[in-house]
Amino acid sequence: MAIFSPGLRPVEESRDKGLKPGALGLASSVVMGVASVAPAYSLAATLFFVVAAVDLKSPLVAVLAFVPMVLCSIGFSELNKADPDCGTTFIWAARAFGPKVGWAGGWGVVAADILVMASLAQVAGQYLFFLVQGPNSAIGIDASGGWVLLVGVLWIVAMTYICYRGIEVSARFQKVLLSIEIIMLLVMSATALVGVFGSHPPSGSLQPNFSWLSPSHLTFSAFVSGIILMLFIYWGWDTALSVNEETADKSRTPGRAGIISTVLLLVTYVIVIISMQAFCGVGTKGCGLTNPAHQFDVLSVAGSAIFGTSGLGTVLSRLLILMVLSSAAASTQTTILPTARTTLSMAAYGALPESFAKIHPRYLTPTVSTVVMGALSIALYIPLNYISGGNPIADAVTAIGLYVAFYYGLTAFSCVWYYRRTLTSSAQSLWMRGILPGLGGLIMYAAGLYSLQSDWVANNSYTTWTVPGLHWQIGGIFIIALLAAVAGVVGFIFMRVSAPAYFRKQTLRRTNPLLAFSEEL
Repeated sequence: MAIFSPGLRPVEESRDKGLKPGALGLASSVVMGVASVAPAYSLAATLFFVVAAVDLKSPLVAVLAFVPMVLCSIGFSELNKADPDCGTTFIWAARAFGPKVGWAGGWGVVAADILVMASLAQVAGQYLFFLVQGPNSAIGIDASGGWVLLVGVLWIVAMTYICYRGIEVSARFQKVLLSIEIIMLLVMSATALVGVFGSHPPSGSLQPNFSWLSPSHLTFSAFVSGIILMLFIYWGWDTALSVNEETADKSRTPGRAGIISTVLLLVTYVIVIISMQAFCGVGTKGCGLTNPAHQFDVLSVAGSAIFGTSGLGTVLSRLLILMVLSSAAASTQTTILPTARTTLSMAAYGALPESFAKIHPRYLTPTVSTVVMGALSIALYIPLNYISGGNPIADAVTAIGLYVAFYYGLTAFSCVWYYRRTLTSSAQSLWMRGILPGLGGLIMYAAGLYSLQSDWVANNSYTTWTVPGLHWQIGGIFIIALLAAVAGVVGFIFMRVSAPAYFRKQTLRRTNPLLAFSEEL
């Protein structure tokens, strides 16, 4: 329903879900947003593929990929002003386009978060062994030997427990992990640039050049491929919005935190990419960024070369491993947080079983939602770890791009439609609630469609599936994305049958004129 504030502003009445209000400030919200992206982990897992696609233009692609992210973050911020609900995309899309679209948006968030958990757990497991025994450890390298799997599962359990214990515990833990991560990234970048500009630059190094930020000599197909990859390494800042009901000044702080997070990520990525590209070069030998032997982990190899083998260098190299480990840990935790709050909100409005709305009486956190998120992550991680004939975990990470584009773009379009009646009331409203988020949504959906047709091709995946009797080979990325969509359809049908009231609720339907806009008068 809609209520009127003393200032005659129609606003949405969010349901009290029992979360702890005012637990986070702006700084903690920004930490949540940046930590959820896990810049160190994202760079370690993605930079090889970005450089392989666009060569020396990776700094340019990092800047251009920032554009749709910040445009979508504006849409998130504007919707949060009217309706600071932890369901974010789910509830906002339902307000704008109706319950069915809202449910699909909520599932997009859940699917993306569950798919990435296997990779995060795998990285955390491997890097724990790297930290203890060094990067050449046989146990650490054997990703499917059982030990890494066990540590990965225990890691998910531990992060789930921290999320269960309370948002303030989670925030304090995140500040420690993110501090390690950012400090080590900056130390590595500074050391690399000192080496490049020193009297004896390393073999294969390059002097930074402004041409790295120029679009010349960059083909369209390479540009689009690079942008899609970069969209993944920016994804996750919306966690700052997912904890809005636990934030002080919840109608303003989460939106500001989301925008600030994207800007901080841009600065971090540009600095690190330029310094690593300058020091390592883009060759296929040694620590070169396109060396296929290091395609899933360019940071630890580059770090060893940057810091050297001296006593201090060895210490810094181990700290760099700790940084990637802490980055994966931070992202594991902050991936559980938004998913649990999305399913909490969906249950509060009747879109999921009521048990998902249960709150711990002492910790004031979602209980069933948090535990189920951890359990589903483990249930997916174990079989993906043992599928032979490729690397399904890597394909699952790539498949996330489709769901990220879907729910980010949907939220941006929801902003435009939600405020459609007041867009022309002022220039600020037109730009901040119409043009900018609308453009962000268009870019996201264009990237998603390109990704969809690319993911179909078997050669673009590490795993493939042959259609029985037809001998067609389909990429594992497409299959994983399709299976996640099928699971969403099954869940939708189940809820449509078991809880039809949600799909008839007037408070979530766009036909109510009071829910079509919210504007200061």
